[in-house]
Amino acid sequence: MESYLNENFGGVKSKHSSDEVLQRWRKLCGVVKNPKRRFRFTANLSKRSEARAMKRSNQEKLRVAVLVSKAALQFIHGITLHSEYTVPAEVKASGFEICAEELSSIVEGHDLKKLKAHGGVAGVADKLSTSTNDGLITQEDRITVRQQIYGINKFAESQVRSFWVFVWEALQDMTLIILAVCALVSLIVGIATEGWPKGAHDGLGIVASILLVVFVTATSDYRQSLQFKDLDKEKKKISIQVTRDGFRQKISIYDLLPGDVVHLAIGDQVPTDGLFVSGFSLLINESSLTGESEPVAVSTENPFLLSGTKVQDGSCKMLVTTVGMRTQWGKLMATLSEGGDDETPLQVKLNGVATIIGKIGLFFAVVTFAVLSEGLIRRKFRDGSYFSWSGDDALELLEFFAIAVTIVVVAVPEGLPLAVTLSLAFAMKKMMNDKALVRHLAACETMGSATTICSDKTGTLTTNHMTVVKACVCGNIKEVSNSKEAISICSDIPDSVVKILLQSIFNNTGGEVVTNQDGKLEILGTPTETALLEFGLSLGGNFQVVREESSLIKVEPFNSLKKRMGVVLQLPGGIYHAHTKGASEIILAACDKVLDSTGNAVPLDEAAVSHLKGTIESFANEALRTLCLAYMEIENGFSVGEQIPLSGYTCIGIVGIKDPVRPGVKESVAICRNAGITVRMVTGDNINTAKAIARECGILTDDGLAIEGPEFRTKSLEELNALIPKLQVMARSSPLDKHNLVKHLRTTFDEVVAVTGDGTNDAPALHEADIGLAMGIAGTEVAKESADVIILDDNFSTIVTVGKWDDLSLIVNFSSACLTGNAPLTAVQLLWVNMIMDTLGALALATEPPNNDLMKRAPVGRKGNFISNVMWRNILGQALYQFVVIWYLQTEGKGLFRLEGPNSDATLNTLLFNSFVFCQVFNEISSREMEKINVFEGILENCVFVAVIVSTVILQFIIVQFLGDFANTTPLTFMQWFTSIFFGFLSMPIAAAVKLIPVDA
Repeated sequence: MESYLNENFGGVKSKHSSDEVLQRWRKLCGVVKNPKRRFRFTANLSKRSEARAMKRSNQEKLRVAVLVSKAALQFIHGITLHSEYTVPAEVKASGFEICAEELSSIVEGHDLKKLKAHGGVAGVADKLSTSTNDGLITQEDRITVRQQIYGINKFAESQVRSFWVFVWEALQDMTLIILAVCALVSLIVGIATEGWPKGAHDGLGIVASILLVVFVTATSDYRQSLQFKDLDKEKKKISIQVTRDGFRQKISIYDLLPGDVVHLAIGDQVPTDGLFVSGFSLLINESSLTGESEPVAVSTENPFLLSGTKVQDGSCKMLVTTVGMRTQWGKLMATLSEGGDDETPLQVKLNGVATIIGKIGLFFAVVTFAVLSEGLIRRKFRDGSYFSWSGDDALELLEFFAIAVTIVVVAVPEGLPLAVTLSLAFAMKKMMNDKALVRHLAACETMGSATTICSDKTGTLTTNHMTVVKACVCGNIKEVSNSKEAISICSDIPDSVVKILLQSIFNNTGGEVVTNQDGKLEILGTPTETALLEFGLSLGGNFQVVREESSLIKVEPFNSLKKRMGVVLQLPGGIYHAHTKGASEIILAACDKVLDSTGNAVPLDEAAVSHLKGTIESFANEALRTLCLAYMEIENGFSVGEQIPLSGYTCIGIVGIKDPVRPGVKESVAICRNAGITVRMVTGDNINTAKAIARECGILTDDGLAIEGPEFRTKSLEELNALIPKLQVMARSSPLDKHNLVKHLRTTFDEVVAVTGDGTNDAPALHEADIGLAMGIAGTEVAKESADVIILDDNFSTIVTVGKWDDLSLIVNFSSACLTGNAPLTAVQLLWVNMIMDTLGALALATEPPNNDLMKRAPVGRKGNFISNVMWRNILGQALYQFVVIWYLQTEGKGLFRLEGPNSDATLNTLLFNSFVFCQVFNEISSREMEKINVFEGILENCVFVAVIVSTVILQFIIVQFLGDFANTTPLTFMQWFTSIFFGFLSMPIAAAVKLIPVDA
C-alpha cells in the first residue's frame, strides 16, 4: 500500500504543488460516493485557472493606466487647469467637497491633472474635512456620516452557507440515493403485501437511518465550516498606525476612512487607496496589482498609493482617499473566483486509502449480493418454487441489494479525508488558543514532521523588550541601565558631544516620541529604536525640540541587507550633517575619526580602533546587541538626489542593548533536541552576541559550529555538506543566507524545515521552508503573508506547542454471507455502525489534544511511512480480535445464550450487532494512544470525546430496546447486555497486550 500511495498520491507537497500534480490524484479517485463532500476542502482548479486569467486581465488594464500616468508626468506641469467637477448635493450637505467616485478616479487613473485641479494633496485633505497633520476628528456622528458617504474598508465576502446547504450536499451521496430508492420500493412492496404499518417498517427504518446519517454528517460539516470562518476572521485582524485627533494611535484597517492619515513603513501592506503626504525613500511593490516586479518610487511627484501593494523600502504618511470595494484591490478581489487552499499531503494520501478501500468494498459488495441472491435462488429451486415469486421474496432480494449497497457505504470511507480536515481544523482552533494562528491547513500536519527549526533571535528566543544598558562615548564605558546612571554619563562628557549624540539618536531613527491621549510621552517604533529613544530621553533630551533644530533632507531606512541607517540634516547657517548607525563593525569601518574625551574629532588610530573593537567584543560576550553611532559634516552642501556618504564618518559612540532570553526557551530547546529536532539560530547580530545568546538558550553546544553569513557564502558545496550538520548558529546573516541555508537543508539533507521570521526580508526563507512561522507582534504584513503559521506571542515555546500538534464490518458481513447465507447486520445497522466508525469516531479522535509525550518521539520526516508499523500492529490486532468474537458468536452464539424458538435468529443477530458496536466504542478509547497502555489519562479533558462515547451508548440502547421494528433488533436481557458489553470491553486488554509487541516505528 505504501508504494502505491507514494507512487500515485505522494507527489503533493505541503505547499506550492503544481496544478498537474493536484489534478493527477483526482483522476485516480475512481470510487467517489459524494464528490461535493469528498473534495470540499481541496483546491478548485478550474476556478483557480479562471481567477488567474481574470487577474492577468485586470493587471494589464492597471499597468496601462500606470504607464499612461507616467507619460503624463512629462507634460502636465505648467498647464493651466480648469476643473469642471461639480460636488454632488448629498456630499455637499454632509460637509464634504469631493465624492467617492471622484477620489477613486484620481488614484485609480493616476490622474495628476485632476489632483492638481483639486488643489493637490492638501486640497483633497481640505475637501475631505481632515488635516494632514492632525488627522480625522473622531466625533461619532461625523464618523457615521463619513461612512455613509464614502463606505467602509471591507471587501465583499462570500455568504456563510446555511446548515441546509450541507444537508443538501450530504443527500447527494450516490449510495444513499440508491438506498433511498430501495427504501421507497420496500415501502411500496411491503405496504402492498403486509399492509400499514407492518409492511412499512423496513422501508421507514432505512429512511430514518439515511436521515440520521445525513443530519449528523451535515451538522459535523456545518460546524467545521463555522470554525474555518472564525479562523478566517482571525487571519484578517490587521492593525495600522494612524493619526487621529492629533494623536498617533493603532486601529484596525477595517476602521479606516477617507481622510485618515496612515503611517506606513517597510513591510506594511497598503490598506487602502491613498495619496502620499510626506516620507522618505518610499518604494512600493505593485506586483500584486500590475504584475510588474520593479518597485515604484512614490513621492510628491508620483503620489498615488494603491491598496494591496506593499512597502518595499522607506516610510511615509498617506492620506486615505478610497476604501473597501471602491479600491483597486477591492475591485480585483471582486472579480476573482475563490480557488481555495491546496489540499494537504495527508488529505491526498487519505483519499488514496479511501479509493483503495472503496474498490475492495465494491468487489465485496458485488460478491455479497451474488452469494445472498444465490442462496435465495437455490432455496427456491429446492422448494420447487423458482417460477413463483412472492412479495416477501422481492423484499428479501431488495434487502440483499440494500445490504450490498450499504457495504459500499460502509466500505468507502468518504469521511476519512474529511476526518483529517476536521482534525486539522480542531488543531487550528486549539493552536489559536495557544497563540498560534494557522494560515494554511497543511501547516498543522507539516509541523509534526519538522526535523529542523531555523529560528531568528530577536523576539523569538528573546523577549524583544530592549534597553540600552551600556555605552561607550568619548572612550568612557558606562553602565546606563537606569536614568541616574544615564544622567551621570552627561557629566563625564562635553556638552558638545551630548548635543551631537542626541542629534543622532532623535533624528537618525525610524521611531517617534509622541504625546498620547493621556498626555504622556509614548515611544513608537521597533524595539531597537525604542531602546535608543529611551536612552536619549534618559540623557535629558527633548525629542521635539531636537527635531525642530534641524531639517530632515534625506533618509535611508535600515534594512537587513545594508545593516545600517542614514540621514542628512540641514542645520541653521546652511550646515549639513550626515548621521549613520547600524552594525558596529560595519559603521566602525566607515569611520576615520573618533570623538575624544574633550569632544574633539581625532584620527582613528590603531590604539583607538583596538579599544573600540575590544569594547564591541566585550559587550557582545555579555549577550548585548551592539550599535555604533557616527556622524560627519558635509562641507559642500547636499541635494536630495545625492547618496548619503558611506565613509568618512566620526565615531560618536557604541551602545550595548540588552534583550533578555525568554523564560522557558532553554527548556523548549531541550524538548526539541530530545524529540530529534535540531534548532539552529539565524541572526543578523554580531557573532559573539549570537554565540552568547545561543549558549544561554541551549542551542550552541560544545561540538556545534557558529559561522558568519559572509563566510557561509564563500563555502563550496562539498564544504557546506560537511559544515551544515554541525552548524548551530549563523550570525551577520543576510536574507539570502537564510534562504540558501533552508534550501540546502531541504534539498541536500532532505530535512523538513520550519523557519521563523518577522521582517520583509524574511519572506524568501519563510516561503522556501516547509513551514514558515511569522512573528505576529513584531512581524510585518509581508512576512505574515509568506508564513503558514503566525506566532501571536512571538514566543519560541509556542513553536514547540505547534510541533505537538476502518472497516471490519465489511469482512463480518461478507464472511457471514458466504458461510451461512445470511448477513447478520442489516442495512440500517450497517449505517449506524458506519456513523459510529466514520463520522462520530473521526469527531471523537480528531479532537484529542496533543500531549507532552509527543515531543519525546522523533519527527516522522519527509519520507516516513503513511501507516506506521505501530499502526499496522494495532489495526491487525484489533481486527483479528473482533473477527474472532463475531465468528464465535455467529457459530456458537445460540448455544452460549441458550437461544431457541422462532425468534432465536433475530436475537442472535441483535447480540452480534450489539457486541460489534461495543467493540467499536471501546476501540475508540484504546485508539486514543498508539503505544501507551494507559488510555484513560486526560480523557475527561476532551469533552467532545466523552460526549460522542456517551451519546453512542445511549443511542445504541434506544436502537436495541425500542426501535426493533425499524432496526431489525429485539430487546436483550440484562445478561445479554452484560455479555455484549463484556465482549466489547475485552478489546481493551487485547489492545494493551498488542501494544506490548515490539515493532519498528
